[in-house]
Amino acid sequence: MAESDFYRGTKASRSSEAQVRKGHLTGLKPLVLVTFQSPVNFHRWKIEQLQIQMEGAPFRSKERCNAEEVCAMSWYTPMPIKNGSVVMYVDVSSNGLGPFIQNKRFHVNINGFLQKQQDNTLQFTVGNEIFNLIPRYFINVPSRPLWHTVDQTPVLILGGIPDEKSVLLTDTSFTDFFLVELNIDSCWVGSFYCPQASFTATICDAIATESTLFIRQNQLVYYFTGTYVTLHESNQGSGSWVRVLANECIKKLCPVYAHSNGSEYVMALTTGKREGYVHFGTITDGRVSFELLPRQRSVCEGLQVMNCSIIWAVFIAGDYNLLLLVQMEDPTTRKYFQVVSYDLGFESSEPQEVLPCSPPVVVGNHLAILYTIPEFIPDARGLEFLMLLGTESHTTFLMVPKGMFYNQYSNLLYIWGNFLLQSYNYENFIYLADFPKEQSIKYLVNSFRGDMAIVTETEEIWYLLEGSYRMYKLFPSRGWEVHINLQVMHQSSVYTPNETMVTLFYEDTKLYQDYYFYLASNSQSPGNVYIDMASYEKIYDLKADYELPERIFLDKGTSYVFSVFLRVGGQSLEFTPERVLTSEELKSTVDLGVVLADPGCIEAVVRQKFLINRNSVLFRVTLSDKRSCFDQGLSGHHLLETSMLLKVAGAVGHCFQNTHQGPRMQGNLMVPVLIGCPPGKRLAFDITYTLQYNRLQNKHYFDCVRVDPEMPCFLFRDVFYPFFLIQDLVTGDSGSFQGRTHSLIWTTKNTTTTKDSAFNIMSHQSLGIEWLCLENSPCYDTIPHTIFAPEFFFKVLVSNRGVDKSTYCDYQLIFLLHIHGLPLSAKRAFFILMVSSSVFIGLVTLYIIFCLLLPVMVKAWNSLRWKINNIIMSESYYTYTSPSRNCSGTSETRSTVSSRVGSSDSSKVAEANQRAPEQTWKKKPLVT
Repeated sequence: MAESDFYRGTKASRSSEAQVRKGHLTGLKPLVLVTFQSPVNFHRWKIEQLQIQMEGAPFRSKERCNAEEVCAMSWYTPMPIKNGSVVMYVDVSSNGLGPFIQNKRFHVNINGFLQKQQDNTLQFTVGNEIFNLIPRYFINVPSRPLWHTVDQTPVLILGGIPDEKSVLLTDTSFTDFFLVELNIDSCWVGSFYCPQASFTATICDAIATESTLFIRQNQLVYYFTGTYVTLHESNQGSGSWVRVLANECIKKLCPVYAHSNGSEYVMALTTGKREGYVHFGTITDGRVSFELLPRQRSVCEGLQVMNCSIIWAVFIAGDYNLLLLVQMEDPTTRKYFQVVSYDLGFESSEPQEVLPCSPPVVVGNHLAILYTIPEFIPDARGLEFLMLLGTESHTTFLMVPKGMFYNQYSNLLYIWGNFLLQSYNYENFIYLADFPKEQSIKYLVNSFRGDMAIVTETEEIWYLLEGSYRMYKLFPSRGWEVHINLQVMHQSSVYTPNETMVTLFYEDTKLYQDYYFYLASNSQSPGNVYIDMASYEKIYDLKADYELPERIFLDKGTSYVFSVFLRVGGQSLEFTPERVLTSEELKSTVDLGVVLADPGCIEAVVRQKFLINRNSVLFRVTLSDKRSCFDQGLSGHHLLETSMLLKVAGAVGHCFQNTHQGPRMQGNLMVPVLIGCPPGKRLAFDITYTLQYNRLQNKHYFDCVRVDPEMPCFLFRDVFYPFFLIQDLVTGDSGSFQGRTHSLIWTTKNTTTTKDSAFNIMSHQSLGIEWLCLENSPCYDTIPHTIFAPEFFFKVLVSNRGVDKSTYCDYQLIFLLHIHGLPLSAKRAFFILMVSSSVFIGLVTLYIIFCLLLPVMVKAWNSLRWKINNIIMSESYYTYTSPSRNCSGTSETRSTVSSRVGSSDSSKVAEANQRAPEQTWKKKPLVT
């Protein structure tokens, strides 16, 4: 159950209970929207953006509560869980009735590093929770970066606690957190191939992925895979910390912020005997594997230098290569630094160029030198930025690079140290002169929405809008000091003079400074540590109903149209509200710029309309795909990541809006643009329109004798007209498919085929298709089992791969078709014809023979019967005359008279019998 905490954070007083009661009585109901983040491995799970909206139910808690005025009544909603998703965002808003309540968003993530004990208590599997927060853990401790896979990590991990093998764990983006001492062996050993100047228990590097945590302690690397049954479909947890790369000396872990190809990645830089190599780690469904790169020889050997060291590594998934920041040591010269590219997918023995831009210096079959960093910091001479062409003058400050950062949406590569360089093509760099050369950057924090924060070694915080060249110092600054003083005057417990920044990170386009305040006089918090978060945030502040989406998907040749409404305010542009500006004044005052990260792939057209009476300008922006940067792919797979940046001229650093959370910077917005087949699109068989059109074209009954409403039949000899739909499961849209497909089951009336003539191409404008049941096909020579024509179920696979140029989507559809009236094979038909003809001819012949022989047979039968009758009568005569010979005289006289009479009668009977056959034949010749 999830509790809607509208009034959480308000004063624990009777007014809170009154507000809750008032809201309930006036019809207030919270609306809870749960958004499930799609998983990394799209090969196992379907890519979808699922959202569930629920309405909270009022519930009065009967449990014991320390703050009865707050906990007495709440709203509750069930918390759904979805297989394949471990990161969930919960947005709570009001239904518009009752008191005005601000919207709230929080995380409800699955923590796979907790285990329920027999007493129903939860215990961490990675270590033991520490409940006593000692001030030395945080006071005057340098901040450290929070490394994780962006938008995919349910549990974040942060190390850096001095001399302790403890980390901070959170599954709520530090809304709350846990201090955990890790269960690792801490068995480090120095040797001649792995020199260690000193050993410490501190967790130096920590990286969190979707289901696996990585840490580095000294030269040792460990990982722990959590138990995520909903993610892996089986128990894939490691159960304990696993030490990897045991025989290696690891000096640094480098994060990979973006996942790709269904996997996540992490890189380990080596030192000692393996100097010049990178261990490239791949995490798929919690399974971890490492590969040593380069595969053939080290970077030092490839660059043909005696001594070199890899300082940083960046993985670019779109190009499938590594960018390495390499430090060279030449005995005759000073140290110098180069950006080197290594192609992970290149196996040829011939040297080739890695990038299609200006030719790099290729030094081997897998390495290419992209850029050599200048030895000294350039002299910008008062400019905001300087293009490095090699002809500029330099200062006496050495350039000391420390790391690199790459944004896959904007295609911007940054090299940072005591300077900041940016490049769009990895080879031509721009020097940003606003950053002071006396400072040194410790780490960068990017929102991947156009904002970037820079943290220095002295804990200064700078802000940079990607695509621009101005940098702004946020902390310490005069504005920050004024803000702190005002908060102290209001006796705020959140802001104090003594504070330590632990980390800096972005969450939902908001920049959080995670501060731990040391309040020595505050006895209400354990360990005299007060924990809270204060936020800087930059939002292109539009109404919720009129916001741009989080990301834009563009299919082949498609467009996305939106409008931007800008109004000229009197105070900001020095005009009185009563004055109406002319078109020329509006045109010179308000302007909107659109910056595209890949102008060769997408284009933007901006049209403006001046609303003079409102001192406003309406910009209509059309973002379109140029059909040139992507091939066909599966829905949601391998999308090309780029971005669109909207910039209001002159607004960056000058336009703010006061909100309940503080000032918000306005005037710019970066929207990720993903080119390819959008997620949730599929091809479907349109059976309804197919039946209607086939009835119209064929003009006769074609269904089976036994009609099945769930599986209509089609007649084999008819021309078949199939139609398909494109269904978008994300937006719910559905429309007719206008592209081209192919299949092996049928042939089209037109003779359009693929290049290899293996498939007949079918399109929406084709005249129909004809069925084929040739030899060796499943439907060939189907034998009927009843008096009706044979039937067959076709399992049809339809695809548009390689033949459809209207979309980036590679559609494949498998469906069943019920066909009846299939013809017999030629051999079987000839055999049946021969057998049928033979039987017919035999029957006719027998009939003719029967008709010809019947009279003769009847006559013979009658004659035979007559003879039989005569024999029978003769036998009867002798039977009667034989006994009379032994009688007396009297009797003899009588017998004589009788015999005479009998003899006379017998002769008459014999004559009658002789005439009877002739009479019978004449009257009834066919009767036997």
